[in-house]
Amino acid sequence: MGKKILVVDDEPQIVYLLSQRLQANGYETYAANDSYQCIKMAREIKPDPILLDMKMPAGGGLHAFENLKASVYTANIPIIFITAYPGEEIKKQVEELGANGFFAKPFNSVELLSKIKELIGE
Repeated sequence: MGKKILVVDDEPQIVYLLSQRLQANGYETYAANDSYQCIKMAREIKPDPILLDMKMPAGGGLHAFENLKASVYTANIPIIFITAYPGEEIKKQVEELGANGFFAKPFNSVELLSKIKELIGE
């Protein structure tokens, strides 16, 4: 397996589909289903990027993002938001916070893979 990717979403089907697609492209995947698990796992496994849902239990994606960026252990991990709540306002908000990408569900997996490769230098 190659680079590690943490997939964070409270919808098991999304996690499964993303993980399958990423694994088929040579990535090692890990999954979390809420903000708390995301923060904990990011510190433990040091993923290369994190794919982060916006709306989920234990504070949501923005809460996890802020915590990850505030920690010296996880501040440099690239984060791509994936959300079912698209819109220019949300996209602008996460870009201003310093997110490395934003994809609205349903997303184009080819574009997402391209963004991941760009972020991790492949």
